[in-house]
Amino acid sequence: MKPVEKLTMAEAKRELARLADEIAAHDRRYYQDDAPDVSDAEYDALRKRNAAIEARFPEQIRADSPSLRVGAKPSEKFTKVVHRVPMLSLDNAFDEEDVIDFAARVRRFLGTKDGDDLVFVAEPKIDGLSASLRFENGAFVQGATRGDGIEGEDVTTNLRTLRDVPLKLLGRAPDIVEVRGEVYMLHSDFAALNARQAEAGKPLFANPRNSAAGSLRQLDPAVTARRPLHFFAYAWGEMSRLPASSQFEMLERFKSWGFRVNPLVRRCRTTDELLEFYHDIETRRATLGYDIDGVVYKVDRLDLQERLGFVSRSPRWAVAHKFAAEQADTVLLDIDIQVGRTGKLAPVAKLKPVTVGGVVVQNATLHNEDEIARKDVRIGDTVVVQRAGDVIPQIVRVILEKRPKSARPYAFPHKCPACGSHAVREIDENTGKEDVDRRCTGGLICPAQAVERLRHFVSRNAFDIEGLGGTYIELFHGKRLIKEPADIFKLTEKPERVSKVLAEHRASLSTERRVREGKSEVISKATRDDNREDKVVDNLMRSIDARRTIALDRFINALGMRHVGETTGKLLARHFVTIEAFHEAMEGKEAVAELDSIGGVGEIVAGAIRDFFDEPHNRKAIEHLLKEVEVEPVASPRTAHSAVAGKTVVFTGSLEKMTRPEAKARAEVLGAKVAGSVSKKTDLVVAGPGAGSKLGEAGKLGVKVIDEDAWLKLIGEG
Repeated sequence: MKPVEKLTMAEAKRELARLADEIAAHDRRYYQDDAPDVSDAEYDALRKRNAAIEARFPEQIRADSPSLRVGAKPSEKFTKVVHRVPMLSLDNAFDEEDVIDFAARVRRFLGTKDGDDLVFVAEPKIDGLSASLRFENGAFVQGATRGDGIEGEDVTTNLRTLRDVPLKLLGRAPDIVEVRGEVYMLHSDFAALNARQAEAGKPLFANPRNSAAGSLRQLDPAVTARRPLHFFAYAWGEMSRLPASSQFEMLERFKSWGFRVNPLVRRCRTTDELLEFYHDIETRRATLGYDIDGVVYKVDRLDLQERLGFVSRSPRWAVAHKFAAEQADTVLLDIDIQVGRTGKLAPVAKLKPVTVGGVVVQNATLHNEDEIARKDVRIGDTVVVQRAGDVIPQIVRVILEKRPKSARPYAFPHKCPACGSHAVREIDENTGKEDVDRRCTGGLICPAQAVERLRHFVSRNAFDIEGLGGTYIELFHGKRLIKEPADIFKLTEKPERVSKVLAEHRASLSTERRVREGKSEVISKATRDDNREDKVVDNLMRSIDARRTIALDRFINALGMRHVGETTGKLLARHFVTIEAFHEAMEGKEAVAELDSIGGVGEIVAGAIRDFFDEPHNRKAIEHLLKEVEVEPVASPRTAHSAVAGKTVVFTGSLEKMTRPEAKARAEVLGAKVAGSVSKKTDLVVAGPGAGSKLGEAGKLGVKVIDEDAWLKLIGEG
């Protein structure tokens, strides 16, 4: 990949778009499925590159940037719980320089100097499953997983089985207490659990983290009760009143209420003390008896945490300092080319199974053909693979001295393996350079793209049709029951045909299995369990009918437009409000200009949307779909609580009663959009001493200008 410092503006746009798509996919697999397919180190590298590009090109930050997202949607197996206070994740630090920068940013935001008193709390970062426990009048009433940070899964009954979770708080506590922490499994308990699995002839768990996650998310609480799970408390959500004034004191309160708190927590007053703690924990890591993947630093004083607030998906007052990755050698057996819904040809390394850090891995993402060429990866090579958490790892390098004489440079296919169409690397019109990814040109005739687009259409962030997973999508597409999204809703008109296809599919699976097992008898179609198919079909028909009404943002996301995800869908929905307005705008000549004017969309996304609607078959597909579903308009925002909600504000000059970052953060919390320049869309300019050209521009455009005191009065803080 090209170094960030050498990227042009256009290249940065394209790279941020690629990173947004790739990281979003990894988030879904990690948080939603408990089945990640990249290592922590590879995932962190993607986020770090995204952050570096955004730091160099802040004007190119996308609406669907990974820095604005948290996680993925929860499983449908459990009732959803909306977190009253979002469970956001932490920003990462990868080396000592990152930690020094974190402390410096905190001081700049607060306006403090190096000599001023600023205390941090440092603690091990547990590698488990985050959970939130709600208590009312001292009694445990609800427990939930983190989910996507906004909605989690109700696992109250399961959490009650953990001995580390008090069912009644000890001593005096606020009326409402929401304690957050990590569910984990000890190494000794994990080994014993796998021994029992092996004895029973059942599959072994990959690692303690996945084992803990799977154990807590059991539909049968009795299964959870048999699993040795533990809980460390380290944070909180909603509190009717805060019983302490610092992070450290809150942990002490947790202990007094009956929770286990990590005994290694320490207060640190300097950056050197933070780094000393990190290295101490790193050396003791193997002896702790449970998995950790780094340490966490938090500003101790709660009033300073409140001032610092949050940026995007993370608090400004905390950071996670991650440990280095683990490595092992293995052999590259093959390179598999997979085709995504946008036609991207994604190479996946097939590895000879190897254990890295206690986990067996056998796949690795190779990114693209340039990455393969740069590392000169060849089938048959012995390679160094790396992981820092869950599989799949990355290939770090090739061990050239072990290369077999028969190994040949890998020839990346120039034709789609699914449909045979040409696969090309698009040329950026602005730079004249090739795109990093090669894409199939087959479009709708490519079965891989069609199936992937339909899978996306029914996914949780789109139409969320329960029971219609990837296997059924591929099956129904192969049997020509569905070709485009509208066909999914027409399935309810032919339940008999659906039932027949499912019965044939199950019978073929039974036949294949019996052949593999060496059994001669084959179950005939006449002996199939028709009642089973009928029940599956009835449930599927109900699920489809239940999704005939959908929110506008989900509808837009479901269309599968390139560069348009969940966040961009919400931006477009808030701007256009109704599907009629959106559809009409996309038919007009000024579509790109209007899209580009929406904050957070940008030129690349606008062009991709325009290209989508320029295709007649896409417009027809939408017309067919709108005959089957109803799209709900966006509800009017509630702005009564804020005088600046929905307004575009520009700060210029020096602020005397708060720092510039603090003023921006406060404005955004109140629903305002903070812009860096004055335009016709600016509603308000807050000018302090030393205001320059922005003040003059506001005068030319007739934009209202107020001073800092008037601003504070306007937002109710003056």
